[in-house]
Amino acid sequence: MSNPRLVRPSNHPPAAAEAGGVRPLVFVKGAGALSNPQGRFERDARTPFDDGWGLDDGPGPQAPISVAREVARSIISRNQSPDIPFDLSVNPYRGCEHGCIYCYARPNHAYVGLSPGLDFERRLFAKSNAAELLRQELAHAGYRCQPINIGSATDAYQPIERTWRLTRAVLEVLSACDHPLTIITKSALVERDVDLLAPMARRGLAAVYVTITTLDPALARIWEPRAAAPWRRLELVRRLSEAGIPVGVSIAPLVPFVNEHELEQIMTEARAAGASSAFYMMLRLPWELKDLFVDWLNVHFPDRARRVLARLGDLRGGAGAHRLNDPRYHTRMKGQGKWAELLRMRFDVASRRLGYGQGRVALRTDLFRPPGHDGQMALFPVSDVPPAGAR
Repeated sequence: MSNPRLVRPSNHPPAAAEAGGVRPLVFVKGAGALSNPQGRFERDARTPFDDGWGLDDGPGPQAPISVAREVARSIISRNQSPDIPFDLSVNPYRGCEHGCIYCYARPNHAYVGLSPGLDFERRLFAKSNAAELLRQELAHAGYRCQPINIGSATDAYQPIERTWRLTRAVLEVLSACDHPLTIITKSALVERDVDLLAPMARRGLAAVYVTITTLDPALARIWEPRAAAPWRRLELVRRLSEAGIPVGVSIAPLVPFVNEHELEQIMTEARAAGASSAFYMMLRLPWELKDLFVDWLNVHFPDRARRVLARLGDLRGGAGAHRLNDPRYHTRMKGQGKWAELLRMRFDVASRRLGYGQGRVALRTDLFRPPGHDGQMALFPVSDVPPAGAR
């Protein structure tokens, strides 16, 4: 059975409409995006039209997920953003199978000539030399140890990690040289690596942040369709905490009139499960993500779409739905204005009431031993052969 085409509702904001006409939207089983728009760097615009043979409605219900091997040139990403709590990060994968419609990393797929829509969820890249590059960069004479965040752009524990095991290899490198790390994930697969993380945590070298955006399974199924269910993430917090690993909860993103009302409940349940810290972020809609999210909102919440977009506009400077993103430091994460201040007050009150710690876990950097000093890193060879069963 072919996918039904979803025509954009008439109340869709004009700013998101395409010059070539209404973009056909499709339901793809297990996907978050409803379309596959061109990336912003494409030179030629393509508009579907009916030539008598019918329109192509896009990927079918069982659209396959493909994984391409990527030989990366570097693996440690550096940033100097004053509103990001880490300077170094490692992302073993490009694209994310979880399919979260709100993911701010979606526009990055345009850099490889693919769509931030369905391509981001279905055409993935595995940086097969991640562990080897990490060893080389950590061994560089000029390297200065700082905590490395794993999974800041795309989830390092998305389903393909079961086969590729690139995140596991990265952890083995960091563990072997006592390098501090943080992980942010919404996947229960991180439990597989407790054997590495628990000993590191006992030495003050590891912390995990579990993203929980909703406790409503119906909402989770449509806006983060291939991620772990909310109850499973709470169980993950509990199991990591019981293993002695410091656990925080990331409530990101918050969207007015969609999941924002769950803030205190999420904080309460996560604290009961063992989370010791918490933080939140407002929805960010850079580049192509704006139209993707507006399409999703109009299809799944047509009754409140205008209200949601108007509030997002207020949080981004009071320009209404015509300005849905603010890239400026210090305001892009939390928004500005009275609604942003109210949300901050709610978070602060709940944090004090529940006994959350202030800030993130401080990790040690004084134990770091550069790779190669004792020959230990030679235990991790890099293979040019794809892992068995890799898709």
